[in-house]
Amino acid sequence: MSSTPVNPNKALWEKGDFTRIAETMRESGEALVQRISITEGLKVLDLGCGDGTTALPAAKLGAEVLGVDIARNLVEAGNRRAAEHGLANCTFREGDATNLQPIPDQAFDVVISIFGAMFAPKPFDVAKEMVRVTRAGGRIVMGNWIPNDPTLVAQILRISSAYAPPPEGFVSPMTWGVEGNVLERFTGAGVPAEKISFIRDTFTFNFGGPPALFVDEFRNYYGPTMNAFGAAEKNGRAADLQKELEELFSSQNTSTHATRIPATFLRVTITC
Repeated sequence: MSSTPVNPNKALWEKGDFTRIAETMRESGEALVQRISITEGLKVLDLGCGDGTTALPAAKLGAEVLGVDIARNLVEAGNRRAAEHGLANCTFREGDATNLQPIPDQAFDVVISIFGAMFAPKPFDVAKEMVRVTRAGGRIVMGNWIPNDPTLVAQILRISSAYAPPPEGFVSPMTWGVEGNVLERFTGAGVPAEKISFIRDTFTFNFGGPPALFVDEFRNYYGPTMNAFGAAEKNGRAADLQKELEELFSSQNTSTHATRIPATFLRVTITC
């Protein structure tokens, strides 16, 4: 028997502790769930859910929520948070966005993926699976960071990739922030183009300390930034990367006493 190779995506998201970053995204997660009209009784799949930044608010509105994430530590954290909030209608389990078996066809009214499924490999498989598990007349809502956007996350990933170039054949998650790519992937999964719509939206990060300390959170707990620092340290350039990120965070901070940074993303809505 051959042993299953370690999924690099799983390794990436289990490497740090994304809950530390997610803590700074709660307010925007709740606001987004309100904006996309999650209501009582809906069956909701939150794909690439992390520890529940959108799953818990959806459950609080009365939806029946399943959160699926590739990282075991985030699934465990999500189940803990759901229990702490007394949300029996919110459960989390490990799964891969490129293959959602054993979830049956048309099992959900709404499939959400906010900065989640965009990081999975095989984007065409991801689109097919999201469509497969959404009922006829249901909705898919994706939040995707936009390549070359001047705001925070696109710039973190741009700066990081200069220090740690991606492996050969790597499909950048940022390709999900390009409308033409999204159309190609979902029309390939059988969705008519006129049922796919786009708007620019904003997610705001709130951190209680100064921008330099917020950079440290990314350096210590966010997989892609941890990898960038690992590569930068080997080349004696970690101080350069730290400086670039501190300048970025400071320049985008809108708070005078803490750190509050708005980041633009592409919100995709699909009617199945």
